[in-house]
Amino acid sequence: MRAGLVQLTVTDDPSANLPKTVARIREAAEGGADLILTPECTNALSSSRAHQREVFRHQEDDPTLSALRDEAARLGKWLLIGSLGLKTHDEDGRFANRSFLIGPDGAIAAQYDKIHMFDVNVSETEVYRESSGYRPGRAAVVADTPLARIGMTVCYDVRFPALYRHLAQEGAQIITVPAAFNHLTGQAHWEILLRARAIETGCFILAPAQTGFHAETHGNGRRTHGQSLCIAPWGEVLADGGDQPGVTFAEIDLAEVDRARTRIPSLTHDRPFV
Repeated sequence: MRAGLVQLTVTDDPSANLPKTVARIREAAEGGADLILTPECTNALSSSRAHQREVFRHQEDDPTLSALRDEAARLGKWLLIGSLGLKTHDEDGRFANRSFLIGPDGAIAAQYDKIHMFDVNVSETEVYRESSGYRPGRAAVVADTPLARIGMTVCYDVRFPALYRHLAQEGAQIITVPAAFNHLTGQAHWEILLRARAIETGCFILAPAQTGFHAETHGNGRRTHGQSLCIAPWGEVLADGGDQPGVTFAEIDLAEVDRARTRIPSLTHDRPFV
């Protein structure tokens, strides 16, 4: 199987981002990808809650979701939309950060709401409170496809290994980690966290990322780390997208999952402790 990891530098304007995303998805398809993956916040990256309320839509009305479903069907490809910011019907008005797995018929095969919220003080000038605008998901998701059994996560989830162990023990062979990873923490932690999750689970880790400076019409903008990665079950980096927008390809042999888990069968060695 061939994966195509799409790396983007989106703005806070979904209508301007969509054509560039579609172009990269087509580039991935032309490169022979069986599974195409986009990063977290594929529709828009914005620090303004007021602007998010203006440009985000409910799932049933979202033009990015509709267009990318149509594109998956036109290309006949499996597509992971890393995540979209979407309005919900929650009383507190918070959004969902929702990842979608789209089948080659354009249907939604699975969807996952990011569980862990990025509420951190990266530095004196960079403070994030994702939970103030987004409500966390509650359910882990594993999807069966003809390509593989796929576990779905998003960005900050990568710091919570229990979720990944659960997905692997539920049979995931591939775990997706679409991200808009902070540029400072990304330099320090991104690759090592992804490699650790691969080694612990014996899974392929596919992590398409946002990269560079993201301009905002209603804010100061922000930087993301980039470096979309494909990690093998034994921990090797199979593909690295660097720091520029584009498409990174990786060949995936699912037999490597069984080989890694046979050599180190730690998923079956859980022990109770006090």
